[in-house]
Amino acid sequence: MILIDDEPLARQELVYLLESTDGIEIIAQGSNGIEAVDIIRIHKPDLVFLDVQMPGLDGFAVLKKLLDSKSPMPQVVFATAYDQYAVRAFEVNAVDYLLKPFDRGRVVQTIEKARARIAASSPSTPAEAPPANSIDVQAGAKLDALLRLVEEQTHAQTHRAPNSKVIVRAQSRLLLVDQREICFASIEDGAISVVTSSVEGQSNCRTLEELMDQLDPETFWRAHRSFVVNIQHIREVVPWFKSTYQLRMDDPRKTEIPVSRAQTKRLRDLFNL
Repeated sequence: MILIDDEPLARQELVYLLESTDGIEIIAQGSNGIEAVDIIRIHKPDLVFLDVQMPGLDGFAVLKKLLDSKSPMPQVVFATAYDQYAVRAFEVNAVDYLLKPFDRGRVVQTIEKARARIAASSPSTPAEAPPANSIDVQAGAKLDALLRLVEEQTHAQTHRAPNSKVIVRAQSRLLLVDQREICFASIEDGAISVVTSSVEGQSNCRTLEELMDQLDPETFWRAHRSFVVNIQHIREVVPWFKSTYQLRMDDPRKTEIPVSRAQTKRLRDLFNL
């Protein structure tokens, strides 16, 4: 078995729960999607516990790369903080799903499902095995169906009214944060950080565009390709070199955020500069 999750605390929790289950051997761990592809190819595990949202490659992209390279496909359990609608989509191509934070009973149930599926997919003789290309086609079809369902969910989310709260992951907890409390959000190496006056954590969104779809467009502004700011939490506009500006926010660190040249006019319009 292999565990892939970018959160060390989540991996530790899952290791603890799995090690107390009979007959389980964890042969490797990874912290991102790029590592996951290499580790799975090297170890060829029967089962992978795969986080959905990770820097670099997400869980779906990992499976796609394995399929495209004709690598042996393990049984997959998704670990996710997604809502029930998305979870149903994961079941198209997964043994099971686990919602964070993990529950011992749910983990045991998942292991039993995985064992049954592995046993069912192991032919008693080589003659009973289906052709490899048949397996690849079936797996690809399932993954395509999964991706279509997730895309449908994303489309539905982009056309609904913004929610007053957003989820922020902090210290292995899922916090519901009021939008008005958010000072700014930033993206680096594929991970989105959200900062409030009292909390710093990560968003479950994959892109800043996806996060912006959840936020009030009258309050939140994409000041830079890597930053979204709450205009109510701008403490100071700081003139910078060559007619550019920085925004000093009112978070505890008084973070300074650059304004891109393309957004300078919007800044001047906002504050009558």
